[in-house]
Amino acid sequence: MSDPAKRPLRIGLAGLGTVGAGVVKMVQTHAELIAARAGRPLQIVAVSARSRAKDRGVDLSGYAWEDDAVALARREDVDVFVEVMGGENGPAKAGTEAAIAAGKPVVSANKALLARHGQALAEKAEAAGVTIRYEAAVAGGIPVIKALGEGLAGNGITRVMGVMNGTCNYILTEMEKTGADYADVLADAQRLGYAEADPSFDVGGIDAAHKLALLSALAFGTKVDFDGVAIEGIERITLPDIEQAADMGYRIKLLGVARMNADGLEQRMQPCLVPLASPVGQLDGVTNAVVIEGDFIKGVTLQGPGAGEGPTASAILGDLIDIARGLTVPAFGQPAASLKPAPRSAGGAAAAWYIRILLRDAPGMLARVATVLGGHEISIDMMRQYGHEGDGAPVVIVTHPADTARMQTALAEIDGLEVSLAAPVALRIETL
Repeated sequence: MSDPAKRPLRIGLAGLGTVGAGVVKMVQTHAELIAARAGRPLQIVAVSARSRAKDRGVDLSGYAWEDDAVALARREDVDVFVEVMGGENGPAKAGTEAAIAAGKPVVSANKALLARHGQALAEKAEAAGVTIRYEAAVAGGIPVIKALGEGLAGNGITRVMGVMNGTCNYILTEMEKTGADYADVLADAQRLGYAEADPSFDVGGIDAAHKLALLSALAFGTKVDFDGVAIEGIERITLPDIEQAADMGYRIKLLGVARMNADGLEQRMQPCLVPLASPVGQLDGVTNAVVIEGDFIKGVTLQGPGAGEGPTASAILGDLIDIARGLTVPAFGQPAASLKPAPRSAGGAAAAWYIRILLRDAPGMLARVATVLGGHEISIDMMRQYGHEGDGAPVVIVTHPADTARMQTALAEIDGLEVSLAAPVALRIETL
Protein backbone atom coordinates (compact mmCIF):
# COMPACT_ATOMS: atom_id res chain seq x y z
CA MET A 1 0.00 0.00 0.00
CA SER A 2 1.27 3.48 -0.80
CA ASP A 3 2.41 5.77 1.96
CA PRO A 4 -0.71 7.63 3.30
CA ALA A 5 1.42 10.72 3.90
CA LYS A 6 2.12 10.94 0.15
CA ARG A 7 -1.41 10.30 -1.13
CA PRO A 8 -3.53 13.31 -2.12
CA LEU A 9 -5.29 15.05 0.74
CA ARG A 10 -8.90 14.75 -0.33
CA ILE A 11 -11.05 17.77 0.48
CA GLY A 12 -14.79 18.05 1.01
CA LEU A 13 -15.77 21.71 0.57
CA ALA A 14 -19.02 22.88 2.21
CA GLY A 15 -20.04 26.29 0.91
CA LEU A 16 -19.56 27.79 -2.54
CA GLY A 17 -20.03 31.48 -1.91
CA THR A 18 -17.29 34.04 -2.39
CA VAL A 19 -14.85 32.23 -0.10
CA GLY A 20 -15.65 28.70 -1.31
CA ALA A 21 -15.21 29.75 -4.92
CA GLY A 22 -11.90 31.33 -3.94
CA VAL A 23 -10.71 28.03 -2.47
CA VAL A 24 -11.59 26.23 -5.72
CA LYS A 25 -9.73 28.82 -7.78
CA MET A 26 -6.67 28.66 -5.59
CA VAL A 27 -6.48 24.86 -5.61
CA GLN A 28 -6.94 24.78 -9.38
CA THR A 29 -4.52 27.64 -10.09
CA HIS A 30 -1.65 26.57 -7.83
CA ALA A 31 -2.00 22.78 -7.76
CA GLU A 32 1.69 22.10 -8.44
CA LEU A 33 2.97 24.80 -6.10
CA ILE A 34 0.67 23.62 -3.29
CA ALA A 35 1.73 19.97 -3.77
CA ALA A 36 5.40 20.94 -3.63
CA ARG A 37 4.94 22.91 -0.43
CA ALA A 38 2.62 20.42 1.25
CA GLY A 39 4.64 17.37 0.23
CA ARG A 40 1.53 15.85 -1.34
CA PRO A 41 -1.27 16.96 -3.68
CA LEU A 42 -4.38 18.68 -2.36
CA GLN A 43 -7.48 17.53 -4.23
CA ILE A 44 -11.08 18.70 -3.93
CA VAL A 45 -13.24 15.60 -4.40
CA ALA A 46 -16.72 16.75 -3.35
CA VAL A 47 -18.63 19.96 -2.66
CA SER A 48 -21.90 21.05 -1.09
CA ALA A 49 -23.99 24.20 -1.32
CA ARG A 50 -27.61 25.33 -1.36
CA SER A 51 -27.99 25.48 -5.15
CA ARG A 52 -26.46 23.34 -7.87
CA ALA A 53 -27.65 25.63 -10.66
CA LYS A 54 -25.93 28.84 -9.60
CA ASP A 55 -23.00 29.99 -11.75
CA ARG A 56 -20.09 30.60 -9.40
CA GLY A 57 -17.48 31.39 -12.01
CA VAL A 58 -15.46 28.22 -11.35
CA ASP A 59 -15.39 24.76 -12.92
CA LEU A 60 -17.07 22.29 -10.54
CA SER A 61 -17.60 19.54 -13.11
CA GLY A 62 -14.89 17.30 -11.67
CA TYR A 63 -16.33 17.20 -8.15
CA ALA A 64 -19.04 15.05 -6.62
CA TRP A 65 -22.03 16.97 -5.26
CA GLU A 66 -23.77 16.54 -1.92
CA ASP A 67 -26.88 18.49 -1.01
CA ASP A 68 -26.22 17.93 2.68
CA ALA A 69 -23.09 19.04 4.55
CA VAL A 70 -23.33 16.08 6.92
CA ALA A 71 -23.34 13.63 4.02
CA LEU A 72 -20.32 15.46 2.58
CA ALA A 73 -18.46 15.17 5.89
CA ARG A 74 -19.18 11.43 6.10
CA ARG A 75 -18.01 10.52 2.58
CA GLU A 76 -15.36 7.82 2.63
CA ASP A 77 -13.34 9.63 -0.03
CA VAL A 78 -13.12 12.87 2.03
CA ASP A 79 -10.09 13.23 4.33
CA VAL A 80 -10.67 16.81 5.55
CA PHE A 81 -13.85 18.88 5.85
CA VAL A 82 -13.68 22.57 4.88
CA GLU A 83 -16.60 24.62 6.20
CA VAL A 84 -17.19 28.04 4.67
CA MET A 85 -21.00 28.15 4.90
CA GLY A 86 -21.27 30.46 7.91
CA GLY A 87 -23.80 30.53 10.70
CA GLU A 88 -23.29 29.53 14.33
CA ASN A 89 -25.72 26.60 14.14
CA GLY A 90 -27.55 24.64 11.43
CA PRO A 91 -25.69 22.85 8.63
CA ALA A 92 -22.33 24.41 9.51
CA LYS A 93 -22.39 23.03 13.04
CA ALA A 94 -23.89 19.68 12.03
CA GLY A 95 -21.34 19.17 9.25
CA THR A 96 -18.43 20.08 11.51
CA GLU A 97 -19.59 17.71 14.22
CA ALA A 98 -20.12 14.91 11.68
CA ALA A 99 -16.59 15.34 10.34
CA ILE A 100 -15.07 15.21 13.82
CA ALA A 101 -17.15 12.14 14.71
CA ALA A 102 -15.81 10.48 11.56
CA GLY A 103 -12.23 11.22 12.65
CA LYS A 104 -11.58 13.96 10.09
CA PRO A 105 -9.86 17.30 10.65
CA VAL A 106 -11.84 20.49 10.00
CA VAL A 107 -10.80 23.79 8.44
CA SER A 108 -13.29 26.57 9.14
CA ALA A 109 -13.77 30.23 8.28
CA ASN A 110 -16.73 30.43 10.65
CA LYS A 111 -16.01 32.81 13.54
CA ALA A 112 -19.62 32.79 14.79
CA LEU A 113 -19.65 28.99 15.08
CA LEU A 114 -16.32 28.90 16.91
CA ALA A 115 -17.08 31.85 19.17
CA ARG A 116 -20.23 30.09 20.37
CA HIS A 117 -19.22 26.42 20.23
CA GLY A 118 -15.41 26.46 19.96
CA GLN A 119 -14.74 24.89 23.36
CA ALA A 120 -17.11 21.96 22.83
CA LEU A 121 -15.86 21.39 19.28
CA ALA A 122 -12.22 21.52 20.40
CA GLU A 123 -12.89 18.93 23.11
CA LYS A 124 -14.61 16.63 20.61
CA ALA A 125 -11.81 17.07 18.07
CA GLU A 126 -9.07 16.24 20.57
CA ALA A 127 -10.99 13.20 21.81
CA ALA A 128 -11.19 12.03 18.19
CA GLY A 129 -7.49 12.74 17.59
CA VAL A 130 -8.10 15.40 14.92
CA THR A 131 -7.57 19.13 14.66
CA ILE A 132 -9.70 22.20 13.99
CA ARG A 133 -7.93 24.95 12.06
CA TYR A 134 -9.52 28.39 11.68
CA GLU A 135 -7.00 30.92 10.40
CA ALA A 136 -9.60 32.21 7.94
CA ALA A 137 -12.07 33.00 10.74
CA VAL A 138 -10.04 35.94 12.06
CA ALA A 139 -8.67 38.85 10.02
CA GLY A 140 -8.82 37.16 6.62
CA GLY A 141 -5.40 36.77 5.07
CA ILE A 142 -3.45 37.92 8.14
CA PRO A 143 -1.82 34.87 9.82
CA VAL A 144 -2.70 35.95 13.36
CA ILE A 145 -3.91 32.55 14.63
CA LYS A 146 -0.63 30.94 13.55
CA ALA A 147 1.33 33.81 15.08
CA LEU A 148 -0.37 33.47 18.46
CA GLY A 149 -0.58 29.69 18.55
CA GLU A 150 2.85 28.91 17.16
CA GLY A 151 5.27 31.73 16.40
CA LEU A 152 4.71 33.60 19.68
CA ALA A 153 3.82 30.57 21.80
CA GLY A 154 6.83 31.10 24.10
CA ASN A 155 5.58 34.50 25.22
CA GLY A 156 3.26 35.44 28.03
CA ILE A 157 0.76 37.54 26.08
CA THR A 158 -0.14 40.79 27.81
CA ARG A 159 -2.52 42.40 25.32
CA VAL A 160 -4.14 41.67 21.98
CA MET A 161 -5.93 44.40 20.07
CA GLY A 162 -6.81 45.36 16.58
CA VAL A 163 -9.09 46.56 13.84
CA MET A 164 -10.88 43.42 12.70
CA ASN A 165 -13.81 44.60 10.60
CA GLY A 166 -13.09 46.17 7.23
CA THR A 167 -16.61 47.55 6.81
CA CYS A 168 -16.33 49.69 9.92
CA ASN A 169 -12.84 50.87 9.09
CA TYR A 170 -13.97 51.79 5.57
CA ILE A 171 -16.89 53.82 6.91
CA LEU A 172 -14.82 55.72 9.46
CA THR A 173 -12.00 56.53 7.04
CA GLU A 174 -14.40 57.59 4.28
CA MET A 175 -16.24 59.90 6.69
CA GLU A 176 -12.91 61.52 7.46
CA LYS A 177 -11.78 61.77 3.84
CA THR A 178 -15.03 62.96 2.26
CA GLY A 179 -16.74 64.86 5.07
CA ALA A 180 -19.89 62.81 4.50
CA ASP A 181 -21.99 61.65 7.42
CA TYR A 182 -22.38 58.09 8.67
CA ALA A 183 -25.64 57.29 6.84
CA ASP A 184 -24.32 58.42 3.45
CA VAL A 185 -21.03 56.50 3.75
CA LEU A 186 -22.86 53.38 4.93
CA ALA A 187 -25.11 53.54 1.87
CA ASP A 188 -22.02 53.86 -0.33
CA ALA A 189 -20.40 50.87 1.40
CA GLN A 190 -23.52 48.81 0.69
CA ARG A 191 -23.45 49.85 -2.97
CA LEU A 192 -19.79 48.79 -3.25
CA GLY A 193 -20.43 45.46 -1.54
CA TYR A 194 -18.40 46.28 1.60
CA ALA A 195 -21.56 46.21 3.75
CA GLU A 196 -24.56 43.89 3.67
CA ALA A 197 -28.13 45.05 3.10
CA ASP A 198 -28.53 44.53 6.87
CA PRO A 199 -25.20 45.88 8.14
CA SER A 200 -25.89 45.53 11.86
CA PHE A 201 -23.64 42.48 12.24
CA ASP A 202 -20.67 44.56 11.05
CA VAL A 203 -21.36 48.12 12.23
CA GLY A 204 -22.74 46.88 15.54
CA GLY A 205 -19.39 45.26 16.35
CA ILE A 206 -20.70 41.68 16.56
CA ASP A 207 -18.61 40.27 13.70
CA ALA A 208 -15.41 41.70 15.14
CA ALA A 209 -16.36 40.61 18.68
CA HIS A 210 -16.56 36.97 17.52
CA LYS A 211 -12.99 37.30 16.29
CA LEU A 212 -11.78 38.95 19.49
CA ALA A 213 -13.26 36.15 21.61
CA LEU A 214 -11.25 33.58 19.64
CA LEU A 215 -8.02 35.58 19.94
CA SER A 216 -8.58 36.01 23.69
CA ALA A 217 -8.93 32.27 24.27
CA LEU A 218 -5.81 31.56 22.25
CA ALA A 219 -3.77 34.36 23.82
CA PHE A 220 -4.65 33.76 27.48
CA GLY A 221 -5.40 30.04 27.64
CA THR A 222 -9.05 30.49 28.60
CA LYS A 223 -12.33 29.10 27.40
CA VAL A 224 -13.95 31.14 24.63
CA ASP A 225 -16.27 33.68 26.24
CA PHE A 226 -18.09 35.62 23.55
CA ASP A 227 -20.76 36.75 26.02
CA GLY A 228 -17.99 38.38 28.05
CA VAL A 229 -17.10 40.81 25.26
CA ALA A 230 -18.38 44.35 25.87
CA ILE A 231 -19.69 45.38 22.46
CA GLU A 232 -20.44 48.83 21.08
CA GLY A 233 -20.75 49.64 17.38
CA ILE A 234 -19.94 52.75 15.40
CA GLU A 235 -23.52 53.94 14.84
CA ARG A 236 -23.17 56.88 17.28
CA ILE A 237 -19.93 58.21 15.78
CA THR A 238 -20.49 61.56 14.09
CA LEU A 239 -18.42 63.55 11.65
CA PRO A 240 -17.65 66.16 14.36
CA ASP A 241 -16.26 63.35 16.55
CA ILE A 242 -13.90 62.33 13.75
CA GLU A 243 -12.86 65.92 13.01
CA GLN A 244 -12.36 66.85 16.65
CA ALA A 245 -10.38 63.69 17.38
CA ALA A 246 -8.09 64.50 14.44
CA ASP A 247 -7.68 68.04 15.76
CA MET A 248 -6.21 66.54 18.92
CA GLY A 249 -3.96 64.03 17.13
CA TYR A 250 -6.19 60.97 17.15
CA ARG A 251 -8.29 58.82 14.84
CA ILE A 252 -11.38 56.84 15.78
CA LYS A 253 -11.29 53.08 15.14
CA LEU A 254 -13.58 50.21 16.04
CA LEU A 255 -10.95 48.57 18.22
CA GLY A 256 -10.96 45.18 19.87
CA VAL A 257 -8.90 44.94 23.05
CA ALA A 258 -8.25 41.89 25.22
CA ARG A 259 -5.99 41.75 28.25
CA MET A 260 -5.79 39.89 31.55
CA ASN A 261 -6.18 42.27 34.49
CA ALA A 262 -5.82 41.55 38.19
CA ASP A 263 -9.57 40.94 38.50
CA GLY A 264 -10.06 38.96 35.30
CA LEU A 265 -10.19 39.03 31.51
CA GLU A 266 -11.04 42.32 29.85
CA GLN A 267 -12.61 42.01 26.37
CA ARG A 268 -13.91 45.09 24.59
CA MET A 269 -15.02 45.81 21.04
CA GLN A 270 -15.86 49.48 20.80
CA PRO A 271 -14.92 52.74 19.09
CA CYS A 272 -11.71 54.14 20.59
CA LEU A 273 -9.32 56.96 19.88
CA VAL A 274 -5.83 55.87 18.85
CA PRO A 275 -2.80 58.07 18.13
CA LEU A 276 -2.88 59.29 14.54
CA ALA A 277 0.80 58.41 14.01
CA SER A 278 0.46 54.81 15.25
CA PRO A 279 0.25 51.85 12.82
CA VAL A 280 -3.41 51.33 13.75
CA GLY A 281 -4.08 55.05 13.44
CA GLN A 282 -2.69 55.00 9.89
CA LEU A 283 -4.97 52.15 8.83
CA ASP A 284 -7.29 53.06 5.95
CA GLY A 285 -10.13 51.44 4.03
CA VAL A 286 -11.01 47.77 4.49
CA THR A 287 -7.56 46.80 5.78
CA ASN A 288 -7.30 44.97 9.13
CA ALA A 289 -4.51 45.05 11.70
CA VAL A 290 -3.81 43.06 14.87
CA VAL A 291 -1.31 44.08 17.55
CA ILE A 292 0.07 41.37 19.84
CA GLU A 293 2.07 42.34 22.91
CA GLY A 294 4.06 39.82 24.98
CA ASP A 295 6.52 39.83 27.81
CA PHE A 296 9.49 38.87 25.61
CA ILE A 297 8.41 40.00 22.14
CA LYS A 298 7.11 43.38 23.37
CA GLY A 299 4.96 44.17 20.33
CA VAL A 300 4.15 42.79 16.88
CA THR A 301 1.77 44.40 14.39
CA LEU A 302 0.25 42.27 11.63
CA GLN A 303 -1.58 44.13 8.87
CA GLY A 304 -3.31 43.14 5.67
CA PRO A 305 -6.59 42.36 3.89
CA GLY A 306 -9.15 41.17 6.40
CA ALA A 307 -11.78 39.64 4.14
CA GLY A 308 -12.66 38.73 0.57
CA GLU A 309 -12.21 35.84 -1.78
CA GLY A 310 -8.44 35.82 -2.14
CA PRO A 311 -7.28 36.61 1.41
CA THR A 312 -9.71 34.20 3.07
CA ALA A 313 -8.97 31.40 0.59
CA SER A 314 -5.26 31.99 1.23
CA ALA A 315 -5.80 31.42 4.95
CA ILE A 316 -7.77 28.22 4.31
CA LEU A 317 -5.06 26.84 2.04
CA GLY A 318 -2.44 27.59 4.67
CA ASP A 319 -4.38 25.45 7.14
CA LEU A 320 -4.89 22.68 4.59
CA ILE A 321 -1.17 22.58 3.81
CA ASP A 322 -0.40 22.24 7.54
CA ILE A 323 -2.82 19.32 7.76
CA ALA A 324 -1.27 17.74 4.67
CA ARG A 325 2.13 18.01 6.36
CA GLY A 326 0.74 16.19 9.40
CA LEU A 327 0.77 19.17 11.77
CA THR A 328 -1.72 18.70 14.59
CA VAL A 329 -2.05 21.43 17.21
CA PRO A 330 -4.80 22.14 19.74
CA ALA A 331 -7.37 24.61 18.47
CA PHE A 332 -6.67 27.12 21.25
CA GLY A 333 -2.96 26.52 21.72
CA GLN A 334 -3.17 23.99 24.55
CA PRO A 335 -5.36 20.97 25.31
CA ALA A 336 -9.00 22.01 25.46
CA ALA A 337 -9.49 20.26 28.82
CA SER A 338 -6.85 22.54 30.36
CA LEU A 339 -8.62 25.74 29.35
CA LYS A 340 -10.30 27.48 32.26
CA PRO A 341 -13.14 29.99 32.31
CA ALA A 342 -11.71 33.43 33.06
CA PRO A 343 -13.38 35.79 35.51
CA ARG A 344 -14.66 38.86 33.67
CA SER A 345 -12.83 42.07 34.52
CA ALA A 346 -15.26 44.48 36.17
CA GLY A 347 -14.31 47.61 34.29
CA GLY A 348 -11.03 47.12 32.51
CA ALA A 349 -7.82 49.05 32.86
CA ALA A 350 -7.90 52.78 33.52
CA ALA A 351 -7.71 54.96 30.41
CA ALA A 352 -7.84 58.53 29.25
CA TRP A 353 -11.21 59.46 27.77
CA TYR A 354 -12.58 61.68 25.02
CA ILE A 355 -15.91 63.21 26.08
CA ARG A 356 -18.13 65.21 23.73
CA ILE A 357 -20.91 67.27 25.29
CA LEU A 358 -23.34 69.62 23.56
CA LEU A 359 -23.66 72.07 26.45
CA ARG A 360 -26.63 74.32 26.93
CA ASP A 361 -25.53 77.83 26.00
CA ALA A 362 -25.93 79.29 29.48
CA PRO A 363 -23.58 80.46 32.25
CA GLY A 364 -22.09 77.85 34.57
CA MET A 365 -22.76 74.75 32.46
CA LEU A 366 -19.12 73.80 31.96
CA ALA A 367 -18.33 74.46 35.60
CA ARG A 368 -21.04 71.99 36.63
CA VAL A 369 -19.55 69.35 34.34
CA ALA A 370 -16.05 69.93 35.76
CA THR A 371 -17.43 69.68 39.29
CA VAL A 372 -19.01 66.29 38.57
CA LEU A 373 -15.83 64.95 37.00
CA GLY A 374 -13.72 66.19 39.90
CA GLY A 375 -16.12 64.65 42.36
CA HIS A 376 -15.40 61.26 40.80
CA GLU A 377 -11.62 61.83 40.82
CA ILE A 378 -11.48 62.42 37.07
CA SER A 379 -9.07 65.18 36.08
CA ILE A 380 -9.18 67.12 32.81
CA ASP A 381 -6.13 67.07 30.52
CA MET A 382 -7.47 69.39 27.82
CA MET A 383 -10.72 71.02 26.81
CA ARG A 384 -11.84 72.69 23.59
CA GLN A 385 -15.04 74.38 22.46
CA TYR A 386 -16.01 74.20 18.79
CA GLY A 387 -18.27 77.16 18.05
CA HIS A 388 -22.03 76.77 18.44
CA GLU A 389 -24.70 74.37 17.21
CA GLY A 390 -28.08 76.04 17.51
CA ASP A 391 -28.73 76.59 21.21
CA GLY A 392 -25.75 74.48 22.22
CA ALA A 393 -21.99 74.75 22.50
CA PRO A 394 -20.03 71.63 21.45
CA VAL A 395 -17.32 70.98 24.04
CA VAL A 396 -14.71 68.24 23.92
CA ILE A 397 -12.90 67.18 27.08
CA VAL A 398 -9.91 64.83 27.20
CA THR A 399 -9.26 63.40 30.65
CA HIS A 400 -6.24 61.94 32.34
CA PRO A 401 -6.46 58.15 32.87
CA ALA A 402 -9.60 57.34 34.82
CA ASP A 403 -11.32 54.24 36.14
CA THR A 404 -14.04 52.99 33.78
CA ALA A 405 -16.67 52.57 36.49
CA ARG A 406 -16.06 56.09 37.79
CA MET A 407 -16.34 57.46 34.28
CA GLN A 408 -19.63 55.70 33.64
CA THR A 409 -21.06 56.97 36.92
CA ALA A 410 -19.91 60.53 36.19
CA LEU A 411 -21.42 60.48 32.70
CA ALA A 412 -24.76 59.27 34.05
CA GLU A 413 -24.70 62.08 36.61
CA ILE A 414 -23.85 64.69 33.96
CA ASP A 415 -26.69 63.43 31.78
CA GLY A 416 -29.08 63.71 34.72
CA LEU A 417 -28.14 67.35 35.35
CA GLU A 418 -29.56 68.34 31.96
CA VAL A 419 -26.58 70.59 31.25
CA SER A 420 -26.34 68.98 27.82
CA LEU A 421 -28.76 69.03 24.88
CA ALA A 422 -27.87 65.40 24.09
CA ALA A 423 -26.45 62.43 25.95
CA PRO A 424 -22.67 62.82 26.37
CA VAL A 425 -20.52 60.67 24.09
CA ALA A 426 -17.46 59.09 25.72
CA LEU A 427 -14.72 57.15 23.91
CA ARG A 428 -11.66 55.52 25.46
CA ILE A 429 -8.23 56.61 24.29
CA GLU A 430 -6.13 53.51 23.79
CA THR A 431 -2.34 53.66 24.10
CA LEU A 432 -0.27 51.97 21.38
